[in-house]
Amino acid sequence: MPDDSRDPHTRPSPEALLEHAEREGRGRLKIFLGAAPGVGKTYEMLMSGRARLADGLDVVIGVVETHGRKETEALVDGFEIVPRRLIDYRGQKLDEMDLDTILARRPQLVLVDELAHTNASGSRHPKRYMDVQEILSSGIDVYSTLNIQHVESLNDVVAQITRIRVRETVPDLIIDRADDVEIIDITPDDLIKRLNDGKVYVPTTARRAVENYFSPGNLTALRELALRRTAQRVDEQLLNHMQAHAISGPWAAGDRVLVCLDHGRNGASLVRYARRQADRLRAPWAALHLETPRELHLSDEDKDRLAANMRLAEQLGAETVILPALTPSSEIIAYANANNFTHIVVGRPSRPRWRQLLQGSVTHDLIRHAGDISVHVISGERGEGEPQRGVKTASPPKPFRLRPYLNSTVFVGLAILSGFVLDQTLDVRNLALVLLMAVLASAVRGGLGPGLYASILGALSFNFFFLDPRYTFTVQDPESLVALVFYLGVAIVASNLTAAVQRQAAAARQRARTTEDLYLFSKKLAGTGTLDDVLWATAFQIASMLKVRVVILLPEGDTIAVKAGYPPDDTLVDADIAAAKWAWEHNRPAGRAADTLPGAKRLYLPLRTGREAVGVIGLDNDRQGPLLTPDQQRLFDALADQAALAIERIQLVSDVDKAKLAAETDRLRTALLTSISHDLKTPLAAIMGSAGALKDFGTEIPEEARAELLTSVIDESERLNRFIANLLDMTRIGSGAMEPNYALHYLGDVVGTALSRAAKITSGHRIEVNIPADLPMLRIDPVLFEQVLFNLVDNAAKYAPEGTVIDMRSWRNGNAILISVIDEGPGIPPEDLERIFDSFYRVRKGDHVRAGTGLGLSICRGFVEAMGGTIRAANRSDRSGAIFTISMPLPDKISGPDELPFLGD
Repeated sequence: MPDDSRDPHTRPSPEALLEHAEREGRGRLKIFLGAAPGVGKTYEMLMSGRARLADGLDVVIGVVETHGRKETEALVDGFEIVPRRLIDYRGQKLDEMDLDTILARRPQLVLVDELAHTNASGSRHPKRYMDVQEILSSGIDVYSTLNIQHVESLNDVVAQITRIRVRETVPDLIIDRADDVEIIDITPDDLIKRLNDGKVYVPTTARRAVENYFSPGNLTALRELALRRTAQRVDEQLLNHMQAHAISGPWAAGDRVLVCLDHGRNGASLVRYARRQADRLRAPWAALHLETPRELHLSDEDKDRLAANMRLAEQLGAETVILPALTPSSEIIAYANANNFTHIVVGRPSRPRWRQLLQGSVTHDLIRHAGDISVHVISGERGEGEPQRGVKTASPPKPFRLRPYLNSTVFVGLAILSGFVLDQTLDVRNLALVLLMAVLASAVRGGLGPGLYASILGALSFNFFFLDPRYTFTVQDPESLVALVFYLGVAIVASNLTAAVQRQAAAARQRARTTEDLYLFSKKLAGTGTLDDVLWATAFQIASMLKVRVVILLPEGDTIAVKAGYPPDDTLVDADIAAAKWAWEHNRPAGRAADTLPGAKRLYLPLRTGREAVGVIGLDNDRQGPLLTPDQQRLFDALADQAALAIERIQLVSDVDKAKLAAETDRLRTALLTSISHDLKTPLAAIMGSAGALKDFGTEIPEEARAELLTSVIDESERLNRFIANLLDMTRIGSGAMEPNYALHYLGDVVGTALSRAAKITSGHRIEVNIPADLPMLRIDPVLFEQVLFNLVDNAAKYAPEGTVIDMRSWRNGNAILISVIDEGPGIPPEDLERIFDSFYRVRKGDHVRAGTGLGLSICRGFVEAMGGTIRAANRSDRSGAIFTISMPLPDKISGPDELPFLGD
């Protein structure tokens, strides 16, 4: 019997033990999960908390939302409630859970309602589940509640069911790492009755909820989601428990399907049957292949078939596993027990009966020893649905090498010399062992052929040199004949075994090198952020590993074009263009050595993911005939799969960026149209009205009224002119055409010009200016800087009440000059301090919205940054009001004759 102590399946799983160790010192999390609001999650959490409180545990309420439900409020009595922290948000006081107080208080258990809640701006963490994670890391237990629609992975499913997108979500990791998940469930009819009775929402809200969200169909679907997600978590906990305690399964609490694959022609049928079985059982499934010593003798066709079937299983959603094994049946059962698989899918034995009797049958062994695991024996059609390559393969080069045979001759010669020495000096009775060492050395160095050659040469040498009569091939003694025969048999067996071990070692080394190269390639792709980098890395990797020339083509409009190559080559003849386009359109190989368009110079293979083809790779070399050996084709498949996924990732990121840009463009377009509809229409209406009155009733209008109408025309024209100028300035900034016309200027001169322009706007305010006369000159564009100051003064006059002070001051701070514009208006909400510099963004504070386009401050930032400075906004600390501060660097030195005229006469 084998020693079970060495069997990895009889020991606890290291992963399970590691997960258990990570939980040491952390608090335990219990989630009360419901299908919808109103099922009783908070009520059940409070009931469980009261039970723990009765057991003498230190329990406090971190946050509980009763929503005015009397029965819930009654359960809160008797708990210690941690006071909530007040946060000022947009002029309103919001209360949030006080995390610091809870951590300082260090109770044994905290009740935290609504795990998916988003905290108010200014909190330590943006989400409440992050607060819970910090509490757990401090060793404090937490009870919390969650609705199934707030689980991140189910967000799209819930939106499809309810047609309502839930914005507050928690990662699935929170549920996966929860110590306990308790499902709180009631029937849809009972929940709707609770809604109608006013136990969930007020009557008006409840009626709308029943009509839109809480329909019986929606509730049934959400209920199924909650039950299935909880069952999935329980299944994971069960498997982890079994692995941590080395419990041999299966425990059939949930179904899991395992399909066993070899190189047989019915592999594709087995994979598809396993997928259908998993779908029927709604169970996870995996594909297992066991590598045995016989794998080394498989033909390239069999290896191709096996690799294709494993890829098919992975594309259909299976977890693929490859393990080494000497006894396949026992290894399959051990793996199934260790991972709690309840169903095993295998193929019907295809070998003749006499071979099954001699070599055994994996299928029959599984049926006899599977225990509680159900074994599905599937016949499957041979070759049914088998993936077809459509590409001829090159024969692997197997040149005859003379050197290993010469080495074998040398080894046998050294063995003969050693035998002579031992025969003369010692009484060694079995000199055949010396020659046997030569056979082993030959098999290790050269493989099976040189090993067999050494066996025969050693047998002849043993007969000629060491068996009586010596130096002849005659054998007189029957004992010598028996020794010779058995020596030859042992030598042949030993050479076979040694050569097999040598082949396995060589295959292992090659597999390790390939795995390392694939890992480094995957790591390189993961670190690339642009499509060009991905394509170049792919072309270089394929060219270096397969020793071929590579071109990569991607779709471009209605055709495909060369995007990368190694060595660089973007010239394609007509036959190659046709082959590449056919491979792209039909998602099949074309070109050299393929079934389609074999006259092309290159072989074109599609780059595809599970969803679609993303491009085409062209390969060629200087040899004639097929390009790749079967091993190289399998290696190319692995490289191409990784490259296709990387290209798809880059394209998806690009699509997301384009979607964001389109959304932002649409937002700006909407804002522009809204602004134009108000800020363009209002002054035009005033101008047209005043001009029309002057035209129709010019002689009848008193002089004073006529002057007032003319003033209105001028003022509104100036306002319209400023609006158009702002639009033109934003166009210049957005197009990158901003080229400041630098020169040295005194700051006071520019400030005076800006205030003169703004005199009419600031007529209702008091202007105070504090610009020291000894400030150094600034290297600025006077027109742009004047516009910046004008916009800041205009903004201050717009928001500050009449009669208040607009203060402009400047001072030197190290190597920079600071200029501040300070008003006595209502100030800026903290969350808007950065957004006010966005185009078309306007702070909405109070009941009255000031006229404006939302472009002035955005233009200020664009102009200031174009001149090498910075601008920021803040609120006054002594009273209400806003402060806009510009920081401009001092010039290193005064240089250039074109700047001297500005120094004065």
